[in-house]
Amino acid sequence: MAVLRRSIPAIALCFGLAACEVGPDYQLPRGAVVNAPVAQGAFAGARNAAITTAKPAAQWWRLYHSAVLDGFITQALAANTDLRVADANLERAHALLQAARVARQPTVGFDFETNYGQLSAEQYIQPRLIPTSVFYDLGLSASYEVDLFGRLKRGIEAAHADDEAALAARDLARVAVAAATTGAYTDYCSAGEELAAARRTLALTRRRFVYVRNLLTAGRGTTLEVTEIRGLVAQTESDIPVFQARQRNALFRIATLTARPPEKSGIAISDCNGAAVLAVPIPVGDGASLLRRRPDVREAERELAAATARIGVATADLYPDVTLGATVGSTGVMTDILKPLTNRYGVGPGITWELNQNAARARIDAAEAQTRAALARFDGVVLDALRETETALSNYAHALDRDDKLREARARAQQAFADSVRLESAGRTDSLQTLDAERTLASAEFAVAASQSEIASDQVALFLALGGGWENAPAVRDAVKSASRP
Repeated sequence: MAVLRRSIPAIALCFGLAACEVGPDYQLPRGAVVNAPVAQGAFAGARNAAITTAKPAAQWWRLYHSAVLDGFITQALAANTDLRVADANLERAHALLQAARVARQPTVGFDFETNYGQLSAEQYIQPRLIPTSVFYDLGLSASYEVDLFGRLKRGIEAAHADDEAALAARDLARVAVAAATTGAYTDYCSAGEELAAARRTLALTRRRFVYVRNLLTAGRGTTLEVTEIRGLVAQTESDIPVFQARQRNALFRIATLTARPPEKSGIAISDCNGAAVLAVPIPVGDGASLLRRRPDVREAERELAAATARIGVATADLYPDVTLGATVGSTGVMTDILKPLTNRYGVGPGITWELNQNAARARIDAAEAQTRAALARFDGVVLDALRETETALSNYAHALDRDDKLREARARAQQAFADSVRLESAGRTDSLQTLDAERTLASAEFAVAASQSEIASDQVALFLALGGGWENAPAVRDAVKSASRP
């Protein structure tokens, strides 16, 4: 009864105002990590000549200036199976939003029933049997729920936020597909460059083997040297299948991403003669633009909004449901259908109120806990977005520093090889020393090729962390988004 006494004034006030929305109105909490100044500023890893704070490009893969890559991504964004799943989930969310909106409309029903039978004489206190007849019952009913406490409105708010979260999830899938496709393409190119370097190293090792074997035949070498060089040849040969497999596997990945069977894809890449590495500074923006752009951040924020709205849905269960209804119909024997004595009608409101509110309060507690969990997840997604970006920037910067050192080592190897050739021409050294210098140069070139592969991979990881690539989604997505607006 105490609960009833506390609820009656609120109910009376709501009836007087004609509407009363219960539950909290959604506002992004001030204490959310996304509002922290440290999350809005420039990235620590942006202090690098290879990075610029300009706005990132929407279709960032076009920075590679590869028509082949552009074609792959166009195909992937049109046919990828993960995107088809995301599109279907978005359509489902849109349908649920429509269902929530329809709940605010009047419900109209029609029913008709007929049967042949005999009524009970004793039921109607009759002394004789009632003749058998064909009975009918038809009616038209309409009802409308008066959303006094905002249960339906809060439900629409939750469904609308869910719809926007599904849209963000679809955008996130687009980002992942674009990055995966670009990663497979750059991996194919990098493997090709490393394969070429490995073949150069193999050719030099084989030349050295022939030279040492000839020395042994001439009595100037040892069996140990021949055995060692033969082992080096075998070791270098073992690298070749690794890079060939990487290229083939990259093609398999591209085929799958573009929704084609791997073995029957017929993919050919002809414009990739080396590692696909951008030579221009990469635009990264700042923390504020990152958090606005990342679809997973938007998805988590919309999930928080939906959870907040569901507190209102649960709170409305503490108060009565008021329904306005009307029925009109006719019931009787078929021979008298629609005659005045068979007709009926009724008009009036209905009130349903669960006075034992323990279950309703438990649902409110559950909804509030879910909202706290959604806020914690939102904060976690924001922190992960910042961490992933800073990590990608750090990896990229260190990869560039390492590449500079390797290029310096290659330059010194080139100088050593040139000096060895000059000394051999002057008769001051032999061909074996020149071959050793050439092999050192080949190894240095192979190390640079591997470094370029790492840089290409780090660039794609950075683009993925920046979260771009969804801005120009297909028109179907925009159509669904437009239709889902409240």
